[in-house]
Amino acid sequence: MPAQGKHRRPKSVSLGRGIAAVTAGGAVLALPVLGATTASAAPAHSVAAEKAVARVSVTAQVNSVTKAAPAKHSVVSGETLSKIAREYSVSGGWKKLYEGNRKAVGENPNLIHPGITLTIDAKAAAPSDAKAGKAAKAAPAAERTATAERADRSERTTAAPAAAPAAAAPATYTNDLDGWIKESLAVMAQHGIPGSYEGIHRNIIRESSGNPNAINNWDSNAVKGTPSKGLLQVIDPTFQAYHVPGTSTDSYDPVANITAACNYAADRYGSIDNVFGAY
Repeated sequence: MPAQGKHRRPKSVSLGRGIAAVTAGGAVLALPVLGATTASAAPAHSVAAEKAVARVSVTAQVNSVTKAAPAKHSVVSGETLSKIAREYSVSGGWKKLYEGNRKAVGENPNLIHPGITLTIDAKAAAPSDAKAGKAAKAAPAAERTATAERADRSERTTAAPAAAPAAAAPATYTNDLDGWIKESLAVMAQHGIPGSYEGIHRNIIRESSGNPNAINNWDSNAVKGTPSKGLLQVIDPTFQAYHVPGTSTDSYDPVANITAACNYAADRYGSIDNVFGAY
């Protein structure tokens, strides 16, 4: 029994110590384990942070390069160089902006036309998102305005020419000696037959005294059966040979008689103006 007790006691003590040791070891070990976990996790966290920092750095570099590129601005109605310079924080203000865009703006910096594109200095800050959105919305309007202006200029340039004047009304002539001579002269001009009002009038007065129905029944032509007729006393064979198209075929017709006689005189004497006697 004592041996067993002695045996059990150390065993008991050993068991108690073992439990205590296990318990204490567990407690003690728990700390190193947790500490090891934390320590081992630290490098992983550090790598992730480094990657995040690297990504931010790369993004910042890209954004820096993007902002460094020259910006473009499409002018909309109502804008001025001063206003645009302020929006983009252009160093040097509107004067600097004008110097870089003189060719696009022209000689007058106070007059900028909607639709033209300005190059903003690379050092200038990009406009805010709100302003950029406003500009993006305004761009189509500016484009429509520019298109409308071009269409308007094109319409003014290609406008239909003024209507041609109305055709002159046909000339009217009085039914008398003056009217007959004037109408005959108009027909003669169309056919290139020379003659003047004075030359025709002079020969009519001598030949018929202005009577369109005058006829000579006593001279040699009348004996032959071809009496002289009309204002300029033309025989039928001569009238038919020198009849002018567009006039009456009646040898007594005043206009037809005058134009046929003048046509004959032009062929024989050069012009009725050269006739001063019987012809």
